Amino acid sequence: MPDRSVAEQVREYLDAHPVIADAIRLRIGNYSAIARRVADDLDLEATDAVLAACRRYPRGGESFRENGVRRVLRRSRIETRTKVAAITVAQGIDVLQRLGDVVEELLDENSLCRLIQVSRGTVIIVDEDSIPRVTRVLRDAQVISVRKNLIEVAVTSPESIEETPGLLRHLAGVLSAQGINIVEALSCYTDTIFLLHDSDLSAATSVLSRAVR
Repeated sequence: MPDRSVAEQVREYLDAHPVIADAIRLRIGNYSAIARRVADDLDLEATDAVLAACRRYPRGGESFRENGVRRVLRRSRIETRTKVAAITVAQGIDVLQRLGDVVEELLDENSLCRLIQVSRGTVIIVDEDSIPRVTRVLRDAQVISVRKNLIEVAVTSPESIEETPGLLRHLAGVLSAQGINIVEALSCYTDTIFLLHDSDLSAATSVLSRAVR
């Protein structure tokens, strides 16, 4: 059986990676970055051919869902916050009781404070300056991890986002296609929020700005 062409391999790869394919369909992905990733994953040296195949994918027009995502993105805006931390704490009512006063204080001060309960604990997102205020009310064993040097990138959309499936996947795909690791992600009401490493600030804002435009 003859070797498959580069175009065939790239097409099969993108068909199997819908997040990256969606970034191409919506024209919000960086073709060069996507081509480098595809070439690396497929162990192909013909990067120009890979880039050309990415530019030709897909052949059809946008789907109804993709048009809906694009309409929402055009009405969205991006906000960033630097020097953010994610504190993961153990599960338990005692932990939440200990956190009650400091969370109330941070909210009263209009400081960043997000609590996300997960299956094995709670993740608290705060400004780095607030880390001591959170950890000092807890026992050492209750603090699982503290991650610093993060940024928060929030895409704020109109309320129609609640009736528009696929936007979180699209935005995550844009970041992934750029080689940006997502530390935390959540979508609540009108906001789609990503926690990223601070070294990815420039690349993330650039690619998400293109998505919004």
